Amino acid sequence: MKLSYIIVNYNVTELLRKCIASIETYSKGFDYEVVVIDNRSTDISWKVLIDQFPSVKFLPNPINEGFSKANNRAAKIAKGEYLFFLNPDTEILGDYVKELLDFADTQEKFGCLGLRMEDATGRFLPESKRSIPNVVSSFEKLFIQFKNNKKKSYYRNDIPENAVSEVEIITGANLLVKQSVYWEVGGFDERYFMYGEDIDLCFSILNAGYRNFYYGKYALLHLKGQSTVKDEEYLKRFYGAMQIFIDKYYKKEKPVQHKILSAGLRLRKRLEQFKK
Repeated sequence: MKLSYIIVNYNVTELLRKCIASIETYSKGFDYEVVVIDNRSTDISWKVLIDQFPSVKFLPNPINEGFSKANNRAAKIAKGEYLFFLNPDTEILGDYVKELLDFADTQEKFGCLGLRMEDATGRFLPESKRSIPNVVSSFEKLFIQFKNNKKKSYYRNDIPENAVSEVEIITGANLLVKQSVYWEVGGFDERYFMYGEDIDLCFSILNAGYRNFYYGKYALLHLKGQSTVKDEEYLKRFYGAMQIFIDKYYKKEKPVQHKILSAGLRLRKRLEQFKK
C-alpha cells in the first residue's frame, strides 16, 4: 500500500462527501486507502456515506477526543508507506497526487509536504507555508500580519506561492508524511486538542533531521473552519495550543523568549475577547 488518506470528521457530512469523491477521482497510478474517523459528531448523517463509499474505512469514535488523538488512532490502522492527512473541508483539484509521491520518493531525508491551499474564490491561503514560531515571527502573526512583503516572515512571504521549496512548517489540513517518520517522532502530540499540533509535528520532524517541503505547483481547495465555531472555547483551545508549544520548546532552553511569547499570547487573547 503506497498511501493512506486520513480524515477526521466532525459534523461536516456534505463536505466530507466531496472530499472523498475528489480522492477517488484523482488517486490514479498507485495503491491507496481512505480512513475516516468520525470524532463523535452530533450530526450522524455521516453514516450514509458508509454505503456510498464501500471501500472507505469508517471508524466511529465513542468520544470527541480532539484532532491529534483521532488522527493517531486512525494512523495506527493505516497500511500506507505514506500518510496524507486531509481536513474534511478540503478537495483535491487535479491528478497530481502520484507526482507528490514520486517527488517524496526522490528526496533525501524526506519528512513531510503540503500543497498550496486556496479558498472557494481561488484566493491563496498564506498558512500553506510558515516559519517556526519565534519572538519576531510570532509578533508579526499576533499583532501585525504583514502578508504582502517579500521578506522571510511567519507566512514565508519570501517563497513564491507557486514555488516548490523547503519550508519549516506546513498545515495539518493537508500534510503528506512518510509513515515511518511520523511514528519516529511520535505522531501528533496528543496534548493538543485542536490547533498547534501541525506546527509541533513539523518542528519535531525537522529536529529529527528530516526535510519539509511546500509544493506550490498545485492547489488544494480548503473551505476553512467549516466545523469550527469561533467562540470562547475556540479562543481557549487556539491560544492554549500556542502556549503548549512555547512551553515545550522554549521554557527551559530559551526562558527569555518564553516569557515574551507567553505575554504576547495573553495580550492577543484578551484583545480577541474584548472584540467579541
